[in-house]
Amino acid sequence: MNKIYVVGLGPGHRDYILPIAKKIVLESDVIIGAKRNLNNIDTKGKEIFDISLGLKEMIVYIKNNWDIRKIVVVVSGDTGFYSLSDYLKRNLDNRRIKMIPGISSLQYMFSKVGESWEDAYLCSLHGRNNDFLTAVKENKKVGILTDKVWNPQKIASELIKNNMKSKIMYVGENLSYETEKIYIGKPEEIVCLEEIDLNVVVILDEIM
Repeated sequence: MNKIYVVGLGPGHRDYILPIAKKIVLESDVIIGAKRNLNNIDTKGKEIFDISLGLKEMIVYIKNNWDIRKIVVVVSGDTGFYSLSDYLKRNLDNRRIKMIPGISSLQYMFSKVGESWEDAYLCSLHGRNNDFLTAVKENKKVGILTDKVWNPQKIASELIKNNMKSKIMYVGENLSYETEKIYIGKPEEIVCLEEIDLNVVVILDEIM
């Protein structure tokens, strides 16, 4: 019974892809993933399935091919942190799925901030709602995956509205790439930033 490998590619740059992930991708026949992730790996000689074609279509494709080809699904960051893994497990035989971890963008971001993250509250606002305000009130460290709706400016605006102006926000843009930027400021400063590319946010108490 062939395994379906779900491989985490880390925060973005090829330097942060683990050697075992590269090995499994190299040995595959088929690579499934988003275009941004596919661009970060060597796909020469591989059959490619772009998930923009649809998640249901992806499941059908996998079921039609998993007995005859070695299939790898590549995802951003870590396979166990708000990735495609849960969707695959809900729709496929779990016994066939094997996850290869990667470095999560929040793990990378906390290292850039110079903070440990074992005591941080981690959440995602990427395509979902989450009561991050309560998390910020109750925790000294909060890490957030963002999206185009819940961007750093909107998060900062909500902190201001809820009397949390003293918090310190760190915004990591294009993490691990040459265009990486780290913005630091109070919510009143972050809310004034211009549009920011792919990013994550870490929120800390004013005094740590």
